[in-house]
Amino acid sequence: MKSYVVTGIGTEIGKTVVSAVLCEALKADYWKPVQAGDLHALDSDFVQSHTSETNIIPANVLLNHAMSPHEAARLDGIELTEEHFELPRFSKTTIIEGAGGVMVPLNDEGLCYIDLFQLWELPVYVVTRHYLGSINHTLLTLNALMMREIPIAGLIVNGDRNEASERIYHSQFPDLSITTIPEINEFSKESIQQAARLWIEQLP
Repeated sequence: MKSYVVTGIGTEIGKTVVSAVLCEALKADYWKPVQAGDLHALDSDFVQSHTSETNIIPANVLLNHAMSPHEAARLDGIELTEEHFELPRFSKTTIIEGAGGVMVPLNDEGLCYIDLFQLWELPVYVVTRHYLGSINHTLLTLNALMMREIPIAGLIVNGDRNEASERIYHSQFPDLSITTIPEINEFSKESIQQAARLWIEQLP
């Protein structure tokens, strides 16, 4: 049984959609340790309603403000520490979704998501999409993980592929697995299942 972390090269990159697709493809459970804001529509609610067999592991911390977790926690009178992010006992493969990117701060003492990834020692899927500047953001993320010796499970492109960008990624990371999840215009269990099948077909 192997679990995976999902992170992104930034916000609004499609981590939750990709997490749902991976949960469906791998018949995995889902855990997002901290949700900041949008408590009326949790990311875990989206994953559960669009997958067929996914068990949701409740978040450890729910924060009221949609902002960086370190500031959202401060406003709620909470100081996030490593203890808030201890891995639960997973009974099966689990997809763990981070927030934002690898350097998103969790407190004012320097704790960032990448510190948790290093602590967890789990392979990380990096979600990217192609836009002007995405090469820089993607390489910064991949290099940050590599410098910490955090295993990279692969790069998942959310949307259309771009051969010019992928050529650069492979020039610096020759063994990097790059797969694609197509842009989903209407979310449903069927569209997530279709994306999951397409993703599985790309695996070596």
